[in-house]
Amino acid sequence: MGLDLANYEHEAREAIKLFWGNRHAAVEKQKLAGKIDAGERAGVTSGKNMDGFFALIVALIEKNGLWDAEVHLQRRVLTLPGYFRPTKLWDILVMRRGQLVAALEFKSQIGPSFGNNFNNRTEEAIGTAHDMWTAYRENGFGKDHPRPFVGWLMLLEHCSESTTAVKDRSPHFPIFPEFRAASYAQRYNLLCQKLMQENLYSAAAVITSPRSARDDGQFFELAETSSLKNFVVSFAGHIAAEAARS
Repeated sequence: MGLDLANYEHEAREAIKLFWGNRHAAVEKQKLAGKIDAGERAGVTSGKNMDGFFALIVALIEKNGLWDAEVHLQRRVLTLPGYFRPTKLWDILVMRRGQLVAALEFKSQIGPSFGNNFNNRTEEAIGTAHDMWTAYRENGFGKDHPRPFVGWLMLLEHCSESTTAVKDRSPHFPIFPEFRAASYAQRYNLLCQKLMQENLYSAAAVITSPRSARDDGQFFELAETSSLKNFVVSFAGHIAAEAARS
């Protein structure tokens, strides 16, 4: 029996409409409260912006046969032990019979500032994965623990600032050629590919979406390897394999 991808394209469009709708509502609320300067940040940090993607993950788990999985979404049960720090808070944890099946991170970034935020997201993603796998190596999740699925998904605003070539300066040594004149969207694509290439994440994806997608859920993918489909297929395959252990 093949994998069930839970009609992921439709679910993703619904998730994106929810993302932009929640963000718009948060900004309008801030404006009414007289906190216009905080509007952009309020839209980004609103806690329910990525809930639609959480629903997709739950659907993938259910449709691929892991009926006894425990899907944790509440903050109080989302921490795992780290190696370089005591704990790390994740966005979704999937547990089964006391074992970790999957740990997932869902991130978003909107303009107008992309430079520093991209660097911060990159450092966070690399550090989180390195800490996670070191803790795993040191039996932080128990001995003889099957390798969990570790996923990272970025939703990036599709706009001129994120899709225009960016110049960098490196006065002492040249930067790697793939980064030369790469836009922030392309940099996220490269980041995802390299995170998977270095086995830091089981799957890493970036999708871009314009603010107008509040109406239609439009989104774009940059490469097959960093696509939402690849992320969904990889996750569904891991879930189906775990279900087959029964």
